Amino acid sequence: MNSEWSLDELYKGFDDPKFAADLAKYDEMIAKTNEFAAKISDMQPLDALKTYIAGSESSMQLLTDMYSYAMLRSSVNTKDTEAASISGRLMAKMSATTKAETIIKKFISEIPNLDELIESDPVLKEYEFLLKNIRADQKHTMSDECEEVAALYNISGASAWSDLHSYLTSSVTADFRGEKLTLSSVRNLAYSADPAVRKEAYEAELACYEKIRDSVAFSLNSIKLEVINNARLRGFESPLAQTLYNSRMTRKTLDALMAAMDEHLDIFRRYLRLKGEVLGHKNGIPWYDMFAPMGTNTKKYTVEEAKAYLLKIFRGFDNDLANMVERAFDEAWIDFYPREGKVGGAFCANLDGHNQSRVLTNFDGSFSDIVTLAHELGHAFHNLNIAGHRPLNNDYSMPVAETASTFNENVIMNAAIEAAETDEEKLFLIESQLQDAAQIMCDIYSRYLFETSVFENRENDFMPADRLCELMLDAQRRAYGNGLDPETLHPYMWLCKGHYYSTLSFYNFPYAFGGLFARGLYEKYMQEGAAFVPVYRKLLYATPVCTVEDTAKVAGIDLTDKKFWENSMLSYRHNVDEFERLSKKLNK
Repeated sequence: MNSEWSLDELYKGFDDPKFAADLAKYDEMIAKTNEFAAKISDMQPLDALKTYIAGSESSMQLLTDMYSYAMLRSSVNTKDTEAASISGRLMAKMSATTKAETIIKKFISEIPNLDELIESDPVLKEYEFLLKNIRADQKHTMSDECEEVAALYNISGASAWSDLHSYLTSSVTADFRGEKLTLSSVRNLAYSADPAVRKEAYEAELACYEKIRDSVAFSLNSIKLEVINNARLRGFESPLAQTLYNSRMTRKTLDALMAAMDEHLDIFRRYLRLKGEVLGHKNGIPWYDMFAPMGTNTKKYTVEEAKAYLLKIFRGFDNDLANMVERAFDEAWIDFYPREGKVGGAFCANLDGHNQSRVLTNFDGSFSDIVTLAHELGHAFHNLNIAGHRPLNNDYSMPVAETASTFNENVIMNAAIEAAETDEEKLFLIESQLQDAAQIMCDIYSRYLFETSVFENRENDFMPADRLCELMLDAQRRAYGNGLDPETLHPYMWLCKGHYYSTLSFYNFPYAFGGLFARGLYEKYMQEGAAFVPVYRKLLYATPVCTVEDTAKVAGIDLTDKKFWENSMLSYRHNVDEFERLSKKLNK
């Protein structure tokens, strides 16, 4: 079994004749796209639509293959200057058709009998969702010249402010026990088994923000004002409305989700209080102890053992999922181990048109690494289930993007809890699951509340660092309630979370949506058994060509009904009860 992935499915190298040929073909496609845009107004609509689809399918496959290859090479070797250079060249080539795409999409949106033409052609019918979205998008598209200017100004505007945030947070250091630690290093100490280390690291982290807070506050204010103005220019009533539109999700669904969370957050506040009591705190858990380890699970797994573990559990759910997991291990889809120059974390990249994915992890043999593999292979399974669509129907919105990955986590974690051999191991697993869920519920809710208040304030006021800290603390008090010690909150969460520093606003509620949606689907699986599996796969298949509401209807779920979200929240009560029983039993 290979410990590193193979990219030969794409190219053997940048000197592969196939890569050179594809690059030349892509240049030809760029020229053809620009020529097509120049003459589209003289074409018959049906001919124009067919030409656009055929050309887009070809150029998309070429670009995806080349860019995926360069990106994947860079991710395992950040010093690969050739890959970085190729990525930059491809990005520049992509922008060469921006104006042409705007012209083409405007033409499509103005076809008076578009619906009739879609019904007349089987290929166009497959692209009904895409074409109707192009028509809808036109309401929120500026003139060709304004779009070009907006793209140029973004480079020195929000994008530059975002780069400043990244630079400051990656270069600032925290003073910890005589050492200078990076921000990510000192934050990782929150998982230490030593309570003194956790507390001192928290204090050192808060102190280091003082060095950069004013500059970062300027970044946040500037980005949010640009977002407000951009949303208004595009005809959206608010940045939230723009985000919901881009997420293919209605406000009614969001309101149902948020109402259910708000009403049932006490489930997670209870867990946090209980954990605080076990750790010796009487007024809620301090921020610095939220990630304190509990229970024990010292077992280490080899890659071969991880494979066997995943296959054993997934065979009990769906043979096709298990077979795909086996292929991923056996056919070098996965790059397992950390090494110099390799990026941290984990991700899954779909190889569109190849019925394969590539998964990056930094495997060290812990049980959490098995859960990470299950999560990323869930993305791969999602990708496999949409492979039957045509090439342009391979993109799904962020709220449903975590469905299969989080569903896999539920399958693995619940099986592991059921099979735990000791109370210590069971406590470790249940607490790990609750810790993750509390982040999705309480932390995400606080971030949603904070960003909402930031947009409300930024309409008329500049918010200095002190004001941003106040808004952050207000959001945390409302979300965490009596679960957290009110004297040890985190006023600078607005500074360390990179999601705020993007023109993609509200990069928070989709996580809560994904977590609770997957939990609700898992509960249906527990009730319906094997009969649910084909329904689940149809649901995954629907994600690129449906709104989130229509996707859920495949499984008989109404996302605008608060009851669905409530049931997902309430399903955690048993976990909290078991956490209380085990923690008290083991800490007598």
